[in-house]
Amino acid sequence: MPDLLVSLYSTKLADLNRKADLVGVSIRPALPPELHLVVDWVRQQFSENWASEVSVAFSRQPVGCLIAVDGGKLLGFACYDTTARGFFGPTGVDPQARGKGIGLALFSACLQTMKTLGHAYAFIGDAGPVDFYAKTAGAIIIPAPDKGIYQGMLRRTPT
Repeated sequence: MPDLLVSLYSTKLADLNRKADLVGVSIRPALPPELHLVVDWVRQQFSENWASEVSVAFSRQPVGCLIAVDGGKLLGFACYDTTARGFFGPTGVDPQARGKGIGLALFSACLQTMKTLGHAYAFIGDAGPVDFYAKTAGAIIIPAPDKGIYQGMLRRTPT
């Protein structure tokens, strides 16, 4: 999967914000006392690797993890500045809550936060839904012949 680049000054971000405002769930920074709850949820729903990145996001000041909450229930998360400065992700939404725009709202909120913190661009490493990022934020593929930051990353071997 390729790495992507998003200009945080793109006019597409205004459209993204308008769509995100219609979602109807609370998107907010995670609080430090929520660390174990969020990390455990990410581990159960997604992967140990993503749980590690969420742990790093909680070590930042301000916390680099936004969460989607509705009725006291965690529905999704999105991180920034975890694997590297300027990186968006990981991000994920509860499978039962997908298709409601929550991922879009988390993505929008993270990009706005990154812009507020002084970033001009956001990188999306090893991007899965390339077409989604290109359509919603004008993301472009970074032409690079190698794997990027994740090349050579240690991974758990199946037993």
